[in-house]
Amino acid sequence: MAPVTNGRFLFNEVPEGFPVPGKTTIYDASQTIDLDNADLQGGFLVKVLVLSIDPYMRGRMRHPEKKSYNAPFTIGEPLANFGVGVVLRSENSAVKPGDHLYGFYPFVQYTIQHNAQAFRVLENKENLPWSAYIGVCGMPGETAYYAWKEYAAPKKGDVVFVTTAAGPVGATVVQLAKADGLKVIASAGSDEKVAFASSIGADVAFNYKTTPTRKVLEKEGPINIYWDNVGGETLEAALDNAEKGARFIECGMISSYNTQKPYGVTNLMKIVAQELHIHGFIVGSIRDKYVDEFYSKFVQRVASGEIKYKEHLVRGLENAGEAILDVQSGKNFGKCVVVVADE
Repeated sequence: MAPVTNGRFLFNEVPEGFPVPGKTTIYDASQTIDLDNADLQGGFLVKVLVLSIDPYMRGRMRHPEKKSYNAPFTIGEPLANFGVGVVLRSENSAVKPGDHLYGFYPFVQYTIQHNAQAFRVLENKENLPWSAYIGVCGMPGETAYYAWKEYAAPKKGDVVFVTTAAGPVGATVVQLAKADGLKVIASAGSDEKVAFASSIGADVAFNYKTTPTRKVLEKEGPINIYWDNVGGETLEAALDNAEKGARFIECGMISSYNTQKPYGVTNLMKIVAQELHIHGFIVGSIRDKYVDEFYSKFVQRVASGEIKYKEHLVRGLENAGEAILDVQSGKNFGKCVVVVADE
């Protein structure tokens, strides 16, 4: 077989605000690969099928001297994130052609990998779409499941406030909370997203762009658990309406990701006065504790329809820049997935 194009999606420059497709990131189709004869050097050749677009990726679009919990993307090199690919050829006994692997991939169409332990072979007995394994059955679902198990300490009658409740993490949290018998207050950024949050069990769902969060919490609270994906003014409102001993699960703060001057929360003394428990976390730090349970139990709940989810599919690696901007601006509805190739 003649060499084929091996498209790459590259980090091109550090953005000052929202990432700009074609400027912050660019698609490069200059490289080729011989799928039959490429030297594997004891590794395995993977055709990338789907790639995940997640809010945290914006934090990796930074100058290398700026420190954070993860490494910055390298200018001129492909972005990387969770994905699913299918093995085409293998010189590694741990994987075989036809295996579907979940793990961390560069944003390329084809990649040669060597560390089989860095990937999970997906049996997919449930016959879910591969995209589900980078969404509700992947890192976002894991994020919701692990942190809820670790930090929520739910009790019957508790009130939980979930932000970005139509997204892959927030929507999963809503359903976990309802399964535990809680009253769920949910915020989202459009009436369509609000309707979805209601359809999956939220008792009170509202559009934070048209209804003040503070007014909703004053009426429907106080809250015992706060799942924070946004930070800023919403965090401030949650602090003012927290019951004594409330648990704050700090998952993300997207309101500050694309601004040079993040909102300054003014009422942090509430943490002391209300004896609040603030839990910041990175999903990988608690993964080992729950991962086997997640794949043996939670994935079944998704396959049975008990846990519902939505996807925002973007086709073509060349369109990953638009997908990234969709997530940062809130345009996506559901888990954002770049479909690189069909099976």
